Amino acid sequence: MAKLLRVAKAGNSWSINELEAYNISIVEQEQTTFFEGPLPAYTGPPAFLQHENRVEELDSSSLALIKRLDLAMRVTEGEESAVEDFAAELLRVMGYEAKSTIVRTRKKMRLLVCGEQVHAKTDVSVSDVEFGLVLLLVQVDKSHINSQDPEPQLIAEAIAAFQYNNAKVVNDLLLDPLPSVSFAGITMTGTFPRFYKIKVTADLDYCVRHGLYPAARTIVHRHTPRVPARCSGMKPLDNRAIILRCIEAFGHTGFKQHTDDEDQDGD
Repeated sequence: MAKLLRVAKAGNSWSINELEAYNISIVEQEQTTFFEGPLPAYTGPPAFLQHENRVEELDSSSLALIKRLDLAMRVTEGEESAVEDFAAELLRVMGYEAKSTIVRTRKKMRLLVCGEQVHAKTDVSVSDVEFGLVLLLVQVDKSHINSQDPEPQLIAEAIAAFQYNNAKVVNDLLLDPLPSVSFAGITMTGTFPRFYKIKVTADLDYCVRHGLYPAARTIVHRHTPRVPARCSGMKPLDNRAIILRCIEAFGHTGFKQHTDDEDQDGD
């Protein structure tokens, strides 16, 4: 593996080859382990859990989600789908955008690979408002346009976010660089999400920047929701109920816990 070819590639060009070249493995975890306990109750708009389609007198949040869900279910050959709009709205409604955070789309970050500056661009992200630090990344599966797997792209974006966050920590906050950062990640295949915990270390970042093979393996933990009809995404209510509770849980274990830790460090 150490002899695998490593070249400078933009984040949207990363594939399984880059994961092997940088000693990165993805390991599936079952629900209780990944979310550190049973799934919590859903606390979002009740009507979104009760109605598969638009009906009269929906609350504004449920209506916004159902409209975007309907658009996201339609795939037009050669065009990017509306999944990004749906994912961004879903994160807002589920509380990922709060007083100290903001949901963004299409954030572009520099990525130093093998001594060359390229870029990685997220489809959706959540950032800290005060300092602009990236906390969560969402990558949409665009296999109807190209053959790229969204998982390596998501991991490339996490490494770019580590570089981006450290530049802010060092240059803007005048602090020492972070030794590691754990990013929450989501890939969306249509309206079906998979969840990731991506810990990027200074050693992995160094090896990517210099085109070296890391001695230590990076394990990315992933959870795939067990739903009755995965290919139907969040359209069926049975699927939706499980996925929404996973998103609720991820808000506590994969994302909000991260921001709480940062708040404590800053106190």
